Amino acid sequence: MHKITAANLRNAHGGESMAHMRYLIWGDLAEKQGFPNVGRLFRAIASAETVHGSNHFRELKDQFGDALCASMAVFGAGSTSQNLQGGIDGETFEITEMYPTYLETAKYQGEKGAQLSFHYALEGEKTHRALFQKAKEAVDSGGKDVPLGPVRVCTVCGWTYEGDMPDKCPICGATRDKINTFA
Repeated sequence: MHKITAANLRNAHGGESMAHMRYLIWGDLAEKQGFPNVGRLFRAIASAETVHGSNHFRELKDQFGDALCASMAVFGAGSTSQNLQGGIDGETFEITEMYPTYLETAKYQGEKGAQLSFHYALEGEKTHRALFQKAKEAVDSGGKDVPLGPVRVCTVCGWTYEGDMPDKCPICGATRDKINTFA
């Protein structure tokens, strides 16, 4: 594997790992602050970040040893509105800066597995940002919890969706038995 693509996979794995933990913490805080649906949303998206991080890690199967990882991360824990904004900001960075660059580098270097992993993450992050924006709008309009149906997470690519169970994932084509529900 080319060194730059390997470094990008390591950095992305680190960022997804931190997002997973951050969203679990923020989910607990949201529940304590009276927003159980926002808490459920944070937990669902945390599971999707695990999918992304795991995909990146698997692509590094032949890479052994220590490595320094540089990952962008939002730190701190505030109000549910602030934490949702942190999620929006983090997802926006991944959508507009990180994953497009990583994806193009993997394409240039002919790293097919990394391309797929970065593509899955990029498309999944778009769904995360939209769900966080919906939740923030509800919380900011009079302190209401977001009305939220079942949240679905594809265990293959991390696509996240609110609503009825689809027949298959629109990003990777996984069948419904590969989609987890957070209700």
